[in-house]
Amino acid sequence: MKEYRGHIIVLVVCAALYALSHVWVSRLDMTDDKHYSLSEATKTMLRQTDEPIDIMLLLGGDLNSGFRRLQKATEETIDEMSVYGKFTIHNAQCTIEIADSLGLNPIVIHEREQNGKTAQTTVYPYALMQYKGKRAVVSLLKNTRGLSGEENLNASIEQLEFAFAEALHLLQQKETPRVAILEGHGEPDEAHTYDLMSALSKYYQVDRGSITDEHMNAHILDGYKAVIIVNPVTAFSDAERFVIDQYIMRGGAVLWAVNGVQFSEQVLQQEGFTPIIAMELGLSEMLFRYGVRVNPALVQDIQCLPIPVNVSSDPSQPNLQPMPWTYAPLLLTSQGSPITRNMGQVMSTFVSPVDAVGGEDGIEKRVLLATSTASRVTATPGKVNLDDMNPDTKTFVYQYVPIAVSLEGAFSSAYAHRMIPEGIETDEPIRKTGIKTRQVVIGSGSILLNETQKGQVLPMGYDRYSGMQFSNRDFAVNAILWLTDSEGIIGLREKSVALRLLNDQRAHQYRAQIQTLSISLPIGILALIGGLVWGIRKHRYERKEI
Repeated sequence: MKEYRGHIIVLVVCAALYALSHVWVSRLDMTDDKHYSLSEATKTMLRQTDEPIDIMLLLGGDLNSGFRRLQKATEETIDEMSVYGKFTIHNAQCTIEIADSLGLNPIVIHEREQNGKTAQTTVYPYALMQYKGKRAVVSLLKNTRGLSGEENLNASIEQLEFAFAEALHLLQQKETPRVAILEGHGEPDEAHTYDLMSALSKYYQVDRGSITDEHMNAHILDGYKAVIIVNPVTAFSDAERFVIDQYIMRGGAVLWAVNGVQFSEQVLQQEGFTPIIAMELGLSEMLFRYGVRVNPALVQDIQCLPIPVNVSSDPSQPNLQPMPWTYAPLLLTSQGSPITRNMGQVMSTFVSPVDAVGGEDGIEKRVLLATSTASRVTATPGKVNLDDMNPDTKTFVYQYVPIAVSLEGAFSSAYAHRMIPEGIETDEPIRKTGIKTRQVVIGSGSILLNETQKGQVLPMGYDRYSGMQFSNRDFAVNAILWLTDSEGIIGLREKSVALRLLNDQRAHQYRAQIQTLSISLPIGILALIGGLVWGIRKHRYERKEI
């Protein structure tokens, strides 16, 4: 009986551990990039679900290795989420009829096979999430211009948790939050902010309106999660500035897209040049108090958009040729912010540099958009000239000039030591220090605007001359999501997965050796372990017989 006691103890311990595993579930993520770990924000949302979440995965069929990796990562993400919530998942073949009914655009992949022929595959990188009768489409693929296929797939895997968490957040919302676009200061009309409103309508109720009134309510903005100010050209009154300031002190978030200079594009087109002077909006003191300054200057950049220019000397036979327009820089995005991580370039025109000020004010400041390594700044007063198509590149000596900055913290009021302006209706004293909130300041409203062509609205960030689409829409949406994110969901965009690329040329060159080693090495290891076990047992029983 004694010789079996150890075996009995092992069996009892194993049975106890098995029973305990059904009561207490623990998962250990030993990957260096924490690939299989969920954030607390996602776990909290999943624990709040009281009905099963149905997920239909449309990414299937004959996929290449890259998309199989995305499919596997998607299934692993859903499997990890199912630990904290009830999930049902099934794969479905997406047909053209289903895709059209859901508004899904397929991705066509062109690949060159080993025999030299080109193969074409159509995939639908989407998942449908349903919860309590509501449905949301989850886009699994992030296709960023300028990145390789492997880099785009890796960025997509990094964003999987955010994509599913964002969709679940929308499905759990009982009331649609509101954001406001302010008017009354010569801002662009609805036609030129239509795409901005359309993009935000997925998440918010978007209202437009003016706060200007003879008797202004100091709490008129309190019902909004964020306020957007785009390209004003006339000054804000003292009462309007007070309302916005106290809205921020009460925890309101603001996106400022304001120019530092004033000019006329109509005069530029008619005369070939236009003077530029400092824009007087009455906001400089406020923004400086919050920790940022929009400089009264224009930025030029070698990395820019082209515009069509008539190079013909005969007026009757125009010859339009694309020429670089340095006043339309293509802005770089920061990888250190959840707003701009894994995002491509952002298109802009006539932008002003933005400086962070006040180093010890407790406000966290991050640069979101910046110019390239070859830029220059034109201060006011000055002028913009259409003849300036071939500037001296030696004068472009500035690098990474900030154009957009995010601010987070408890801001100090611009009215801390001032009286309440006349015409303000309020029963509360001035709040001198605010609760923690967020702001984004952009040195140009052009980033958030769309163009129109023959009465049709073009997307934000679309250049009609080159036909290229830039990341303005993603930037605008992510900025507002970050401003209004009280659950920490947007922070999931900072998740990083190490990119480990396979050298296809070397793998093909040593294919036979790799296959032989892959087959023989596991068999050899098993044979070695089997031999060692056999040898130990033989040695043990031979000693017993002696």
